Amino acid sequence: MIQTINYPLSQYCINRDGGWELLSARVKALGLDGIEAIVDPDDLADECPDALIAGYHMVFYPDWVDFWRQDEKKLLEKFHSWEMVEQIYRGTKPENLMRQFREDLAYGVKRHTPYMVFHVSDVSLEESYTYRWLHTNKEVLDAAIEFINELLKGVEPSFDFLIENQWWPGFTFTDPAETEYVLSRIDYPRKGVMLDTGHMMSTNPRLRNQKEAVAYILAQLAKHGELAKAVHGMHFHQSLSGAYVRAHTGAVPADFPTEYFKAFAYTYPHIEAIDRHRPWTEPDCVRILDAVQPQFLTHELSGGPRHRQLSAARRQLTTIRKGYGK
Repeated sequence: MIQTINYPLSQYCINRDGGWELLSARVKALGLDGIEAIVDPDDLADECPDALIAGYHMVFYPDWVDFWRQDEKKLLEKFHSWEMVEQIYRGTKPENLMRQFREDLAYGVKRHTPYMVFHVSDVSLEESYTYRWLHTNKEVLDAAIEFINELLKGVEPSFDFLIENQWWPGFTFTDPAETEYVLSRIDYPRKGVMLDTGHMMSTNPRLRNQKEAVAYILAQLAKHGELAKAVHGMHFHQSLSGAYVRAHTGAVPADFPTEYFKAFAYTYPHIEAIDRHRPWTEPDCVRILDAVQPQFLTHELSGGPRHRQLSAARRQLTTIRKGYGK
């Protein structure tokens, strides 16, 4: 099993954290194999050693289906002008979006990553508050299948392509028929699932504690039967945010900004309060690892200064050892 922490290839982050040599030493000291990298296209730290990159998370746009479908009415309702659309998506046409993902894919291939992670979801800033969805799961799945197959056309299968579950519309890993639908339609031989345990917990805001969360995740895996074998990797963390969701969703806040970038900054703490990326502290969590036996395990914990994230990873690793009686 390849074990990693999540880390952005960002010059700002690595300068803050003391350089790649120090980060590598700290990661190795935890007994991990490296990082699951994600590129910051505006601040790329390209000097990260290949040996440290043990996985790769592709870039993503939380809200992209309307742009891909070129739904002018919805785009202008959200962003108010084509100039803002162009600024956000780095262009105004679907091929501009595809170009970014092809460049990102090529970068991951160049770095010899064993797998790449792709989000299959769609949510606007407003929807993250209202929880009233503009698109059905199937609409998002169909758009993603079309996009993925275009992206991977002619690509050599040198890596696993893993779709990640969310709690937003798209791929949630709560309906085996939807899981089978998306996986069976991706035209790439090395395909599978990156199961995010925190995201899975966010599909059930009634969960009260980590023991209930373990039981819930195991139930979703059992419901999938043989399809659960498609889970090749896991983003391992816990997020008990149901009380927050019940208290802070249902309507857009009265002081919600109209300008997109101000609205994004306003919404970011709200998303972090839902998707908490905290370490497991319940040793029962090893039952999930035993059920999946993942090839790739990313301790995907909250960012910030490395000492905080590495401390969270150490805590989660200690929990896992306790679960196995070590």
